[in-house]
Amino acid sequence: MVQLRMALAQLNPIVGDLTGNAELIIEATRKAADAGAHVVVTSEMALTGYPVEDLVLRDTFVRASAAALDSLAARLHEAGCGDVLTYVSYLDADDVGPRDAAAALYRGEVVARQYKHHLPNYGVFDEYRYFKPGQTLDVVRLHGIDIGMVICEDIWQDGGPISALGEAGVDLVVAPNASPYERSKDEQRLPLAARRAREAGAPLAYCNQVGGQDDLVFDGDSFVVDADGTVLARAPQFTEHLLVVDLDLPTGTSHAAGVFAGLDVRRTVISDEPLPAYQPRPSPPLAEPLSDPAEVWSALVMGLRDYVRKNGFRSVIFGFSGGIDSAVSAAIAVDALGPDAVYGVSMPSKYSSEHSQSDAAELARRLGCHFRVEPVADMVQSYVGQLELSGLAEENVQARVRGVLLMALSNKEGHLVLATGNKTEIAVGYSTMYGDAVGAFAPIKDVFKTHVWELARWRNDAAQQRGETPPIPENSITKPPSAELRPDQLDTDSLPDYALLDDILDDYVEGDRGFADLLAQGFDPALIDRVVRMVDVAEYKRRQYPPGTKITFKAFGRDRRLPLTNRWRETH
Repeated sequence: MVQLRMALAQLNPIVGDLTGNAELIIEATRKAADAGAHVVVTSEMALTGYPVEDLVLRDTFVRASAAALDSLAARLHEAGCGDVLTYVSYLDADDVGPRDAAAALYRGEVVARQYKHHLPNYGVFDEYRYFKPGQTLDVVRLHGIDIGMVICEDIWQDGGPISALGEAGVDLVVAPNASPYERSKDEQRLPLAARRAREAGAPLAYCNQVGGQDDLVFDGDSFVVDADGTVLARAPQFTEHLLVVDLDLPTGTSHAAGVFAGLDVRRTVISDEPLPAYQPRPSPPLAEPLSDPAEVWSALVMGLRDYVRKNGFRSVIFGFSGGIDSAVSAAIAVDALGPDAVYGVSMPSKYSSEHSQSDAAELARRLGCHFRVEPVADMVQSYVGQLELSGLAEENVQARVRGVLLMALSNKEGHLVLATGNKTEIAVGYSTMYGDAVGAFAPIKDVFKTHVWELARWRNDAAQQRGETPPIPENSITKPPSAELRPDQLDTDSLPDYALLDDILDDYVEGDRGFADLLAQGFDPALIDRVVRMVDVAEYKRRQYPPGTKITFKAFGRDRRLPLTNRWRETH
């Protein structure tokens, strides 16, 4: 057996910040070197941030990325980390085209580099638009250990790099990843990695990105699995972390260069001699995966925090209506940014109930955030009176006046405006353009209404367990939801019961099921017609809705993209 100490640097890069991201990598590598690590692995495109999208099409950025990698190799050596083999993923290009690349850095030089083979083109991924696939695999021998590498999707697809490494023979596989979070993804990720380790016949070290990037959020959850699939080490979710683990690796396996599974396996020898025996560190505790509500809440908090901070804002502002959506959004915002960075505004109209105003005030009191009351009745009346509005036109003016008010305060005081709509409402178009849809970010955009209530109860229970005041007023959770844009209005005046509606939407939106499938699920034909039509005709509204953190398999925007002009309708 041969010893090796490795570190997985679970970092939170920012797209385009080559200087800042390089500093993150240097600092993590320095800490790893201080811990005695011989190998450091960072996440996919840690140097550029991920995803870079159309920055790939800018030659200046591609050249800057390649130059930053060479500079990073030299800087690591100068920082005293030269003897640590450091895997860094970045953007590169050659005569064929742009490449999703990764390099092995050692003693100030790039000793090996390879390109991602499998390019995903589903869901949030659009990599065929940008990259060309690699056809080579670079195996590096360090201290007598052959280390192979696969990049993200290369472990998610059958065949290709893992098969090639298994046939050629390696002692260890490192896997830089930028795998976006969605609910229950870990139920797929860990078993998949364990299966790939068994296929390769070697331990697999999976290093995933952490942090928010626009509407994506990455949960980290990096780990090392043994050749038999046993979990040896695991990092926590939703936090930067350096996971250091000692490995005992078997030797004597026959390893070869050449073409395997259609890929050219190349070998670079840094050192043949095994390390002298050393005292291993205590095994790090295995981070326990979060419960479903804790995981989702953490994703929403991180997604909002990073969107605000990475875009240079310090505070957020939005309407406190007294309802469940604004209450959950407020609790997320306070958890993400702190109470002093959250500004709530109650904007009562002549139809606003007393409880909506008192619930909004109580929410602010519990959270300890800023709160003000800005009545809109007179502003609404100016529009209604001059244009002689009634019905839906009058209702929408109320929402739009509130949107104008929030944007004015944003301009005046420098806050980022949040939209507090949920996925159910956005799905069926139950929102007012330039009204409650106004804002730069929508923290619960990908959360169905019934799930909003579940999260509210979970967050209150979690607070009680810690001996804290539950942040969300009970009345905001239990009262019937209402937009309060006309007398005695309830959401159920316009929509089916939310539990039933979410069941249909889960099948139609998340599952892409057609009318016959929905009918087979037992839904009423007239209700299917009604809901499907509401969803289909609201696509233009969704295109104009702010981005928000993705937590489901099929989020509006990146995942689900339908033509605005579209006469296809699901029918019997």
